[in-house]
Amino acid sequence: MYEYKVENIKFRDAENEMNKLAKEGWRVVSVTANTDMTWDKDRIIVVFERSTTN
Repeated sequence: MYEYKVENIKFRDAENEMNKLAKEGWRVVSVTANTDMTWDKDRIIVVFERSTTN
């Protein structure tokens, strides 16, 4: 079984945020540019996944 987390992250903070969540067992499964929100183009949508059966 897996659980998922979707984060809207500033591009310049993405590496640090991904590394932080990786330490908590999350892995990146998808990264998408945030093109629909024209007011905040410097953000990306990142989908994380981790197992719930440890």
